[in-house]
Amino acid sequence: MKLTPLKIVLITSGQPSLNPRMVKEADALTEEGYEVTVIYQYLNEWATLADEQLLREKKWTAVRVGGDPVDEKITYFLSRLNYKLGQIMVKLTGFRFHGAERALGRCTMALFRKAIAYKAAMYIGHNLAALPATVLAAKYHGAKCGFDAEDFHRNEMTNDPNDPNVKLKTYIEDKYLHQVDYLSTASPLISERYQSLYPNQKPITLLNVFPKQKIKETAKVLGPLKLFWFSQTIGLLRGLQTVIKALKLAEEGQVTLDILGHLKEDVKEELMQLISSQNFKDKSCIQFHEPIPPDELFEFATRFDIGLATEPGFSINNTIALSNKVLTYIQSGLALLVSDTEAQKKFIKDYPGMGLVYEKENAGQLAELLNLYIHQPELLKQHQESALRYAHDPLNWEHEKQKLLFIIKKTLNN
Repeated sequence: MKLTPLKIVLITSGQPSLNPRMVKEADALTEEGYEVTVIYQYLNEWATLADEQLLREKKWTAVRVGGDPVDEKITYFLSRLNYKLGQIMVKLTGFRFHGAERALGRCTMALFRKAIAYKAAMYIGHNLAALPATVLAAKYHGAKCGFDAEDFHRNEMTNDPNDPNVKLKTYIEDKYLHQVDYLSTASPLISERYQSLYPNQKPITLLNVFPKQKIKETAKVLGPLKLFWFSQTIGLLRGLQTVIKALKLAEEGQVTLDILGHLKEDVKEELMQLISSQNFKDKSCIQFHEPIPPDELFEFATRFDIGLATEPGFSINNTIALSNKVLTYIQSGLALLVSDTEAQKKFIKDYPGMGLVYEKENAGQLAELLNLYIHQPELLKQHQESALRYAHDPLNWEHEKQKLLFIIKKTLNN
């Protein structure tokens, strides 16, 4: 007699194409034999186009809530209205009457209502606005639940304890995280933080690594040193200004920079003003690229020599989180140049020999390291080869997902 597979529901306040970590989890659980449903919400149009391509290839089910501004305008409007009312409630009455949950995200309550329509053995939340929906849906059905903290959410943007956003997120974490059956995080230092706040939890660290990539080794093409930086969205708090200044201080004409991600006009204007002020002889030494599908990113990255992780440490989270870009570079065989945030320094110490660390916002020191790579191409090659070795073992999803599957099975059996 064929057994019915256990059902697991993943809940996110993002979109699949914007959350490769959740997609890897959904794939791994499906491959393991679970019946997986992903409940998510609309964030933007370019991610929706990427979702169309991504979801066609998946064996799990994806269900969207909360509408969108094009095809489901009324639902989208009502969800935004509910979100605004939640924010007003918090200002007037504090966090009572589920005002905090409504103010947390546009679709937090919609995610819950949809989640309870899918009876499952386990509910797993991704992104903080999905945490209440995850815990409440699990309680509704008497099921297990877990939460994946890709960031240290309460201090994502600021460390000010009096900031309204910090107060709201702290309240939500304190209310719900002690109720989850397991907690996973994306970096060892985030695990340590949550462990100190919730001693009864034993957070498991799941590095945001990727499946092994088949990288073709090619001879180094003579020419400028090619730097690469990417993110879903290009912002002004990502340390890029330091890199632009370092390019001018390094040997002119010997370094290029390619930046990939969604670029808003105000951000583009400020960055272009900075670029113009540097008076580069070759204006094409810095190029911007529109976002590309996640599965094309690794091949794109192989065009370059060095991957940049430039976080300036503007918040506790920015200091202790380990971005997925670092792990993408490794799978693409790039050497690393990383700013000296706590998480990145620890990572380079734990996995030595594939990159260098510079003092954040110190353009002069970064320029010195660029010149070092220019004059020592054998060092660059050594670091690239080391990155590929780490990518083969242990920094890959084939290795890391075993920890995920273990904690899922352990939780379901308890």
